[in-house]
Amino acid sequence: MSDLHRKEYWNSRWKEGKTGWDLGMPSPPLLHLISTLNPGKSSRILIPGCGNAWEAEWLAAQGFMNITLVDIAPELCLILEQRFAQTPAVHILCADFFALEGPFDLILEQTFFCAILPELRAHYAEKMKELLAPNGTLAGVLFDTDFSFEGPPFGGHAAEYRKLFERYFNNVHIEPCTFSAAPRAGTECLMLCKNEEVRR
Repeated sequence: MSDLHRKEYWNSRWKEGKTGWDLGMPSPPLLHLISTLNPGKSSRILIPGCGNAWEAEWLAAQGFMNITLVDIAPELCLILEQRFAQTPAVHILCADFFALEGPFDLILEQTFFCAILPELRAHYAEKMKELLAPNGTLAGVLFDTDFSFEGPPFGGHAAEYRKLFERYFNNVHIEPCTFSAAPRAGTECLMLCKNEEVRR
């Protein structure tokens, strides 16, 4: 799928209100990870493929000062610009994730990895490595299941994710998720990748 087709596809989903992935609240696993990591309030935080960005709303309310949202769908970006118009801590980019420039101290992943074509996953991991500041962290929740339909979302499993991210990160931690929202219980894993120097 070309960049143009991806943009048109996701834009049409927002226009038609076909957003079944939206929880309508911050993701419990992401709130757990943020609490565990305890980043500084001035940390440069990125949420790619951000959707309604309930996590950004929560982060801003907690006093985080530098939150960047990126999504490829112009329809969504207009919604976000209106919603966060009075929230200077939140910056909105209507752009392709793969064209972004960093660095960021913390990148939060939820429902973006599963939305891109599986053949782009290596490019995703490589781009995450590029976007992170030294000792920055990629933290998120990934589907640990197969789907019986043609995606997106696209499924996968923890073992294959570990092999993928270990190609780019020296410190990779993946474990079953016990904090999932009810509709996703038993189908997710938590993922942490630290951008440390690779040992020689």
